[in-house]
Amino acid sequence: MSHHRFVICLAGPTASGKSAATLALARHWPIEIINVDSATIYRQMDIGTAKPSPQEQHSVPHHLLDIRDPSESYSAADFCSDALKLIDEIHSRNRLALLCGGTMMYYKALREGLNNLPAANPAIRQALENEAAALGWPAMHGQLQHVDPPTAQRLAPNDSQRIQRALEIYRITGRPMSQWLADQPPVQKAPWNYVTISLEPSDRSVLHDRIAQRYQAMIEAGLVAEVQALFNRGDLNESMPSIRCVGYRQIWACLKGEVDLPTAIEQAIAATRQLAKRQLTWLRAQPERHIIDCLSRDVADNILDIVPQYWKK
Repeated sequence: MSHHRFVICLAGPTASGKSAATLALARHWPIEIINVDSATIYRQMDIGTAKPSPQEQHSVPHHLLDIRDPSESYSAADFCSDALKLIDEIHSRNRLALLCGGTMMYYKALREGLNNLPAANPAIRQALENEAAALGWPAMHGQLQHVDPPTAQRLAPNDSQRIQRALEIYRITGRPMSQWLADQPPVQKAPWNYVTISLEPSDRSVLHDRIAQRYQAMIEAGLVAEVQALFNRGDLNESMPSIRCVGYRQIWACLKGEVDLPTAIEQAIAATRQLAKRQLTWLRAQPERHIIDCLSRDVADNILDIVPQYWKK
């Protein structure tokens, strides 16, 4: 059946109502959800990741939730191989795969294929962490500016994860990341047709308010205790991707005594707004996407108008 070649991606910034929209779709189509989210993959991280509730998970099958311990990492390459396997399995059951989430790097990897950059090197990573702890990430960005100006130019001075990766590649291979990327082989065509439905706010200030309200609600729901439990384990630290998650690293800093709780909350809300801004910038660069105003009353109906073009009942 030809409509099985279409995989719908429901994308949007944080707090745009993606979860509610997926549940509306599930009432009309036999869907299974593949989460495209680098935070909900972690066990013991439920409140601050806005993980779908047990009830939601019960009403629609969800995949790629709770698949890693917070001490572990999960790359875009891991996501691609897991997601492609799942899409095949879901379609073999005569059901439809719906990708849903806000980790744009995962979408990009799935749609465009991965570049074959050198694998991570834990020792070099650690050395970079130590330098950054002493000098600060803006100084590391300065180093990158020196060895790889094109990459440095496109990264913010505090984008620790990407600065670290670019410096790591340079130190492993002696070649700048920008050169590696320029030499990549052409990407093979993805085996599926991905259709992006993008939930975007007509008024960014309303999304900003929603983000603040949602984070306050997370605090009231016990987020500090959730982070405290991770903190108390003793085997986690703020250089790990799990603890770097927006909304977690700020509370972590508070538990370390670096800031007080009101400041941590303020910083977390600001960081979440920054994340939403990056997500929207990425989405706007997608040429073929169906845009739906995530602030409108009839988000679900608008999505239901688009889907039958790709999925037949």
